[in-house]
Amino acid sequence: MKIFILTLGVVIAGIVIGIVAGAVYYRGEDTAVQVPEGTMCTMDAMECPNGAVVGRSGPNCEFVCPTGEMSELPEVPAEVKAMIDAKSDLVSLTEPAPLEVVVNPLEIRGLARGTWYFEGSFPVTLVNWDGLIIAEGVAKADGDWMTTDFVPFKATLDYVSPVKADTSDFMVNGTLILKKDNPSGLPENDDTLEIPIRFAPEGTVRDPQGV
Repeated sequence: MKIFILTLGVVIAGIVIGIVAGAVYYRGEDTAVQVPEGTMCTMDAMECPNGAVVGRSGPNCEFVCPTGEMSELPEVPAEVKAMIDAKSDLVSLTEPAPLEVVVNPLEIRGLARGTWYFEGSFPVTLVNWDGLIIAEGVAKADGDWMTTDFVPFKATLDYVSPVKADTSDFMVNGTLILKKDNPSGLPENDDTLEIPIRFAPEGTVRDPQGV
């Protein structure tokens, strides 16, 4: 009799454990099903080292930079390239590249002959697609500018991007203008280099690995 009761107790305990385990498993499956497939990520964006602008995506709302052909910059129009080449013996820009997508603050680097400077600097201007000035600043020589040789320069421009969420495509276009410093004020001594750029949407941040 005792053996029968003990056996019955073991069977009942096994049934209870099985029910509990099944309930836990079912609850786990039910919970997994109820996890939404689409995750609502914030609408901010980031500029990748290659100039591409990406938003947050995936279950962890991460920034994922493209690779391969998608990361290449658009081809620079022949007339723009010809204009840049025509100025290359006087001034050239290494950052940003033509048609690169830029973010705030805009970091500017390049080379200019000493004759492009006055007192070791020259003006830089950023305009939108319609020629409206968005930012102005000064590029400063990184070395002795009193020479006819090339001297490195750098500048930083703070600006507010004209590109919003509902902005038309053409409004992403802008121009970075490097102006020869002309203390004489004589028109014949004026000269500029104009580089087409594209604005990233307002709020875009630079990829820390690309700095």
